[in-house]
Amino acid sequence: MKIIVRATAALAVAAALSACALTPPAPHVDAQAPQQWQAPLPGPSDQPQLPHNGNQADLADWWRHQADALLVRLIESAQAVSPTVASAASRIAQSRADRVSAGAALVPTLDGTGSISRANQQSALPTGTTSQAALQTAWEIDVFGANRATRDAAQARLDSAHAGWHDARVSVAAEVANQYYALRACEQLLAVAKQDAASRADTARLTQLSATAGFESPASLALARASAADGNNRYLTQRASCDVGVKVLVALTAVPETELRQMLASGVAAADAVAPAMAINALPASTLNQRPDVFTAEREVTAASAEVGNAQAQRYPRLTLSGSVGVANFRSGGDNTKTDTWTIGPLAVSVPIFDAGRRRANVDAAGARYDYAVANYRSTVRTAVSELEQALVNLDGTAARAADAQAALDGYRVNFTAVEDRYKNGMASLFELEDARRTRLGAEQTVINLQRERSAAWVSLYRAAGGGWTAPAGAAPAVANAAAPNVK
Repeated sequence: MKIIVRATAALAVAAALSACALTPPAPHVDAQAPQQWQAPLPGPSDQPQLPHNGNQADLADWWRHQADALLVRLIESAQAVSPTVASAASRIAQSRADRVSAGAALVPTLDGTGSISRANQQSALPTGTTSQAALQTAWEIDVFGANRATRDAAQARLDSAHAGWHDARVSVAAEVANQYYALRACEQLLAVAKQDAASRADTARLTQLSATAGFESPASLALARASAADGNNRYLTQRASCDVGVKVLVALTAVPETELRQMLASGVAAADAVAPAMAINALPASTLNQRPDVFTAEREVTAASAEVGNAQAQRYPRLTLSGSVGVANFRSGGDNTKTDTWTIGPLAVSVPIFDAGRRRANVDAAGARYDYAVANYRSTVRTAVSELEQALVNLDGTAARAADAQAALDGYRVNFTAVEDRYKNGMASLFELEDARRTRLGAEQTVINLQRERSAAWVSLYRAAGGGWTAPAGAAPAVANAAAPNVK
């Protein structure tokens, strides 16, 4: 009982000393984020749909707003095989292990020991066998918070690793979506090229008949044949481009090519494969707090600040306490002598006296790493703002151009049909027909490419807004405004 009382008293004293730890407060730095958007926001008719929230079902929900189950499946397949996502998951496991290790330094260790020996004392004591078993404990009392700072740094990096995993998944989703929309646009362009090639071939056939009858010159026939060859060349080039796009999707998703082609053929029509809308109604700081990369950079600032605290604490005395409790047995001549053993202590203190400036240099190095983390954090915020602004500008630009592009296409289609009819009736030249064809083809491509740009802009906005990820409960806001801690 006395042993327990003494041990409890020693632990209480140690705990009281540990409570005096000089742990620095969590840092909040000025992210220097803008107070308002400088780019036009999506219209009020667009409902805010910020997906993900840290699970795959929520991530897929945004894409399901266009009822394109194929894209959802491709995203899920790509995330399952992505080395980027796997690497991020590995980082979580490593960071979690580091956090457990750092937290373990704050509590006593307990080890079991055992030994047996036989010796001749060469004295009045008889030859005998000594056996011992004991429990030994040791504890570094964290008086100045060195171990606590290491734990806080490890926790910040674990939070960062979780955010990095979400960021990796959102990046993969955006990459697959962009490639998918690009392929669907390519298929639309391929259909236009095929129709155009067939039209040119038909014109060449009619011109051949007219030239044979003497109604067209050899030069017109040569132009018609050249136009037909050029149209077929455009078609073959576009088909090759689409084949390359399919192979890129195969590499991203690991779906067999034959299966992917069947899925594409049975999916939604290429013209209907457009990204669903979302809205960004929040202020810049609120939106940036949804970005996992900004949160990751902010956690790195927190970790660097904790490491400054650890380096500072290394310049102060260290206090350790150890003890043990066990049993021993001495056997000699058939007789056993048993005894209980215990120790409390030593309570040891280590005081730095001279290290040629090593600890001071470690503090300076930790301070430099903190300054770098702050600079990187602010750079990440600036990049995030730029990506959001660019996506908003692109959305506004494509929306403004859509009506004019469609009106131009409708007019050029009507004009081409009229010129083609006149050509077939001998009232228009082949040059007029080819000029009308060229302008109509350019307008077709413009409308399709504009639709592709708009889908890419929505995907960019989804990516730039963080995919709807939210910081874990209790975490400090990633974008904050306060003074940085003193690292001197």
